[in-house]
Amino acid sequence: MSTVDFERLLARARAEGRTSLSEPEAKQALAAMGIAVPAGEVAADAAAAAAAAERLGGPFAVKVVSPDILHKSDARAVSIRLADAAAVQAAVGTMSAEPAVRAARVDGWLVERMAAPGVEMVIGAVRDPQFGMMVMVGLGGVFVEVLGDVAFRLVPIARGEAEAMIDALQGRALLDGARGRAPVSRAALVDLLLAVGGEGGLLHRCGDAIAELDLNPVIVSADAAVVVDARVILAPAPGADAQAAAPVAAVDFDRLFAPKSVAVLGASATDTSIANTFIRRMKKFGYAGAIWPIHPSAPEVEGLPAFRSLADTPGPVDYAYVAIGAARVADALSAGAGRLGFAQVISSGFGEVEEGRGLEQGLVAAARSGGFRVVGPNCLGLYSPRGGVTFPDDAPRETGSIGVLAQSGGLSTDIIKRGQTRGVRFSALVTIGNSCDVGAAELTGFYFDDARTRAVGLYLESAKDGRALFELMRSPKAKPVVLLKGGRTSQGHLAAASHTGSLAGDLRAWEALCEQAPCAMVDTVDRFVDALLALQVLTLRPSRPTRRVVLFGNGGGTSVLAADCFASVGLDILPMDEAAVEAMRALKLPPGTGIVNPIDTPVGTLLQGGGSVAARILDVVYESSGADALVMHLNLAAFVGRSAGDPVETLIGIAERVGRERPGQLHFALVLRSDGSRELDDARREYRRRALAAGIAVFDEIIDAGHALATVSRLEHRLAAREAGR
Repeated sequence: MSTVDFERLLARARAEGRTSLSEPEAKQALAAMGIAVPAGEVAADAAAAAAAAERLGGPFAVKVVSPDILHKSDARAVSIRLADAAAVQAAVGTMSAEPAVRAARVDGWLVERMAAPGVEMVIGAVRDPQFGMMVMVGLGGVFVEVLGDVAFRLVPIARGEAEAMIDALQGRALLDGARGRAPVSRAALVDLLLAVGGEGGLLHRCGDAIAELDLNPVIVSADAAVVVDARVILAPAPGADAQAAAPVAAVDFDRLFAPKSVAVLGASATDTSIANTFIRRMKKFGYAGAIWPIHPSAPEVEGLPAFRSLADTPGPVDYAYVAIGAARVADALSAGAGRLGFAQVISSGFGEVEEGRGLEQGLVAAARSGGFRVVGPNCLGLYSPRGGVTFPDDAPRETGSIGVLAQSGGLSTDIIKRGQTRGVRFSALVTIGNSCDVGAAELTGFYFDDARTRAVGLYLESAKDGRALFELMRSPKAKPVVLLKGGRTSQGHLAAASHTGSLAGDLRAWEALCEQAPCAMVDTVDRFVDALLALQVLTLRPSRPTRRVVLFGNGGGTSVLAADCFASVGLDILPMDEAAVEAMRALKLPPGTGIVNPIDTPVGTLLQGGGSVAARILDVVYESSGADALVMHLNLAAFVGRSAGDPVETLIGIAERVGRERPGQLHFALVLRSDGSRELDDARREYRRRALAAGIAVFDEIIDAGHALATVSRLEHRLAAREAGR
């Protein structure tokens, strides 16, 4: 059976109103595609089953074939290790009497020669509503849902990804012969994974017709991986009224991120609305282009000439800020047909509520017919320093290197303001709300193409264009991405018809994305901002991903707790080798100084020679430690009143000089710990400014630096895998 024949089989089954293939059909199709299945026959009754057994040679397994019984074990409709034809005949008689079998439509009995002994695995697939097909591997048999020891990836997978899926399993040691078992063929399991989910594999070629796939168990032996049971759940056929999406307008993102003209819909001539606030902030921010308020009757709004509609403005509108009632939005924007670039619809009341879905569809239709693009609705605005556009107040005016898009306006404000405090500078931040038109993939693609943007931050709750986002992030032009995922749990798979489906929660697809692309997921806004700060300052090093870290600073207990934290996120605080320790001993540091790693230096030690001892310690770490990263942590309270000068300023200068003399040798991060007093918080703010000017990332606590470096490490490993073609 060819791929085309398999597709015809699937189409015929759907035409017959079936929701799944029978097990014999599924195995016939798999065998025709080169996937190993047991030799077997379908028999009509017990006598025919015995005759089939005589032809096949045992031992045997016998199963019911019924469209009404998906889980045969639960129905007591499977018998295995049957020695001969007589045992087969007896087993069919016994299973026929089971209540679940008697109540079902029975198409026959599948008699098969049992596979050689081995390790039971499961390979499956499920269609994620956002990202498309996902392939799964895990420990098989009846315990797959109990143990949940599985790994998912988005289709298609490469060989290195298939190998990584197996390595991610806690039970992987069973494949290698744990506890006296004979080892089995990992290569055969990898080949099967690729035949199912690889480039040109079953799911890649026929996945549109498949909703769920369950190969469970797969018996992996010393030289083969044999599919013992197979279940194929069909995807619904496309509706007769399905239509191709209307073409979208060509995108010139300069009109969004650096607009020459901005129209504002919703500002009041007599009151203060969100649109009035937007105009005031734009003026304060120094926007240099034209601002045109749109008002049905007022001649002037916020001291600016107003116009009745988008059709009446003096020239084309690059960017429209829309804050009017949802029911009025589509008509108001249609007036700008042919002369409007982007409309950012702040208004709510669209697809996020049941009664607004029709309004959202009408908004998209207006955009298609009018030749403009919609950002939102149900969002908060755009922050683009390059274009002089802002929705938050007092945001930084300088253009930075971090691009962000977010589905939450409130969180976006937090990201900008917390980022501002910690030194993150943005190339742009755009809120996308419901993303009914312009979505995450298009905007991420813009950031990937944008020379100003070094790394990308995404806050997403969903991705209607998830498949396009996956393919973009797997492309050679992908830049490092930090993902903050909202809505990390879901009950949406409780009704799944297969083991695979029941194990595939919403978060699985996002986790797979992060395993297959240079993307790292974090779980709080603060860690999101810290990771973006690290990416702004540090140059990723795929050739030597970060693993070994040296801690250097004052505070022994702090260092011990930090070592525990770093270990928990996959970073090693290991003793330096003997050569480095000898070099540290040669410095003849005062008693009480730890020299192995962590390097614990009391303030008195750090201040010796005006801080020159710190320079010598840093020289040793850079030259001899073999570290991938160095974290210098200073408890600011310990320095108060210690010196007539500014010892912290001196130490920052030393760190800058040593790092400048050895560029790219290791990642350097500075932690400045405060006691929470206004005096020290103010001092830290100034030290942070000084350090960032020198290209040094500053964190408030060692644990913050640890999580940021762990994100850097994950991204370096993913970039290394991409460069290696894995």
